[in-house]
Amino acid sequence: MSKDLVVILTALNLEYQAVRQRLADPRVHLHERGTRFEVGTVRGTSCRVALALTNKGNHSAAVIAERAIQEFSPVAALFVGVAGALWETARLGDVVMATHVYAYHGGTSEDDGLKARPRVWEAPHAISQLGSHLARMNNWADGAPGHEDAPQVRFGAIAAGEVVQNSKISAEAQWIRQHYNDALAIEMEAAGVAQAGHLNGAPVAIIRGISDRADGTKSSANDRSWQPRAAANAAAFATRLAVELVGEQEQIAMSRTDRAHSADRPEERVSNTAHGSTVGIMAGSVKDSNVHMNTGPKVTGRKDLVAELDGFREHVMRHHAEGALDDDTCREALADLDSARRAARENTPDSSKRAAMTLKRLRGLIAECPVLVAKLAPLVVAAGGSA
Repeated sequence: MSKDLVVILTALNLEYQAVRQRLADPRVHLHERGTRFEVGTVRGTSCRVALALTNKGNHSAAVIAERAIQEFSPVAALFVGVAGALWETARLGDVVMATHVYAYHGGTSEDDGLKARPRVWEAPHAISQLGSHLARMNNWADGAPGHEDAPQVRFGAIAAGEVVQNSKISAEAQWIRQHYNDALAIEMEAAGVAQAGHLNGAPVAIIRGISDRADGTKSSANDRSWQPRAAANAAAFATRLAVELVGEQEQIAMSRTDRAHSADRPEERVSNTAHGSTVGIMAGSVKDSNVHMNTGPKVTGRKDLVAELDGFREHVMRHHAEGALDDDTCREALADLDSARRAARENTPDSSKRAAMTLKRLRGLIAECPVLVAKLAPLVVAAGGSA
């Protein structure tokens, strides 16, 4: 899984642009079958987004979602765009995040009418919890939070079919409202994306901005004015959700690394009873009167060093994405890391020396980033150099 990347899909160019303008340095990534993605970072963060256009309909959305999940192994796949409201609960411009998705074009036709046989996909628990948390924080929208006109996030079912719904009185409209009366919004792609996520084991979130009432007023001047606002609101909430999802993955990874390193560290408790006082110290090693603390990863062989260098590469790229390293410094740092990694994998008399010298050069290159320098220090020692 790519721990720093989220896939975002849209059906319309209007929705695509609303997400794209929130990305820094988007670059084309072309799938071998012709699907065109743009990969960039959410502005001001290290969260990467792979953005693609599916066009309308559940079938197209399912194919592109499957392709995106297979191509990027993302933290999650988000479908973002506009939708029609089925009830007055959601205002125009509000955002609906699906708690579950109905594929409502499933049923059986009998003498006494059409009986509903929907497929249903429930939103993953962790994503629902995070979405609810962000809604409570109420600081995701553009503009001043708490303003009476600020968009709100609603949570409920979303109905997805293959027909543009624009009536309150048609037979199908009445049937939908009768059989899916808990659905807050209606659209045409969520079922396909939910199915693709289910089959690939990828978490999926459906996020829609309300642009119309699905009541006969679609395509009016009022509707055209609300579409860009609804798309922008959905994009704002979705990109914030993406950033938080990636942040959680980074925290989980760091926690696991810390636990693994802690389990590897020998611990000795030293007591000093001079002057009637007792001092307890958790130390890596004690020699004479000096206490040496284990502050970095324990690297015991070439394989461990290569793995730690790979992990350090991710830290370098994250600092670059966050603006702490400029392009030239990042490029040279990655080149040094590649050289050190090759040397660490070799089994020759001078390979350790070459790896250590390369890492020392890298240490000088990143001297203005104390966090990176601290993480690099134990790797220099492991390669055979001095801290």
